[in-house]
Amino acid sequence: MSKLNLDTASTALLLMDCQEGIVGALNPDQRSALMTSLQQTRTAARNSGIPIIYVVIGFRDGHQEIGGKGWFTSVKESRRMILGSQEAAICIELFPLPGDLIVTKKRMSGFTGSDLEQILRGLSIQTLVLCGVSSVGVVESTARHAIDMDYDIIILKDGCADKDELANDAVLTHVLPRIATVIDSEAFLDAINITPES
Repeated sequence: MSKLNLDTASTALLLMDCQEGIVGALNPDQRSALMTSLQQTRTAARNSGIPIIYVVIGFRDGHQEIGGKGWFTSVKESRRMILGSQEAAICIELFPLPGDLIVTKKRMSGFTGSDLEQILRGLSIQTLVLCGVSSVGVVESTARHAIDMDYDIIILKDGCADKDELANDAVLTHVLPRIATVIDSEAFLDAINITPES
């Protein structure tokens, strides 16, 4: 594969649903590998001037944003992912730093119920680098939404995970490459001229 050409001035890194109540469903080895990859990627992006945007899911106490039908009714019934709760908190390994942006969404896609599009347009972003949990949830949903909005999409396969490892492998190998460039974090670092630490 030839080296990826990436304009850092028009690229944003999206770390999606990296919250305790979601990442906590991964096994310890999965979590450790994912966090190590995302920490390295985040540092490289920051050093290259690439905006870092955390996309999180969160609801008011009472879940007024969720109606009586659909997949998210189970979130409402179990009173999960309330803003300000421990399970809605961003993972301690990826705690945001000053200058990082946090966007709160209300459904699977990072764009639904959030101001993500306005932020991306305001920053003149054309390329989205997507990471997060889960690959078959927020990553795929956001990628499909973004492709319809004419963004270029890069997905970091070692920056994504799902508690179902077979589903994770399948979506990253057979589904997402149809709509996005799927690479590992090393190729991303190479594209922004960062040498991984040995």
